[in-house]
Amino acid sequence: MEVTTKFATEKAQRDYQLVCRAREAGDQRAYADLMRMYREPIYLMLLKMTNNATEADDLTIEAFGKAFSSLHLYTPTHAFSTWLFSIATNNCVDYIRKKRLQTVYLDDIRTPVGDNVYEYPIPSENANPEEAIIKEQRIQMLRDVVKQLKPRYRQLVELRYFEELSYDEIAERTNLPLGTVKVQLFRARDLLYNILSSKKEAI
Repeated sequence: MEVTTKFATEKAQRDYQLVCRAREAGDQRAYADLMRMYREPIYLMLLKMTNNATEADDLTIEAFGKAFSSLHLYTPTHAFSTWLFSIATNNCVDYIRKKRLQTVYLDDIRTPVGDNVYEYPIPSENANPEEAIIKEQRIQMLRDVVKQLKPRYRQLVELRYFEELSYDEIAERTNLPLGTVKVQLFRARDLLYNILSSKKEAI
């Protein structure tokens, strides 16, 4: 396939060719190449924003997942790298904002019980019976949905979210390259989202 769009640099032209191969032909190698080239710089940027390696790693995968699932929206008015970094940045900003909203300040929940003496309610780590039942039902529903995935995707999801293995541990367990594990995991997430969305529409 010939790509005639002009870019300022050969790198941008190369990226656009990979994007076209990925979205028009579903080229797995094109997806993997894009991820290989930009995973580390995206991760380092997100690490600076979150100051947390685990969060940065997960947000990196989310960024690629969102970008790859929206490739049909990408237009070559800007370089692919600019578009990708914008998605990663916006997604991280949203994550940080939501995380801050979930923060509870002790001064907001303390209860005075005497002169300069306060009690701070500490939530129980054990869910009440109703919460436990709901949680169990959700886990079972998720397992039922995961069973609908192809075996290669199902295995990776189970290892990541049920056994809570790291990406490196999954790569070692499955004898797959780390990049392949990450690419297939975000595709599995996308498939899960589509399955769950169709279930909601059917209700």
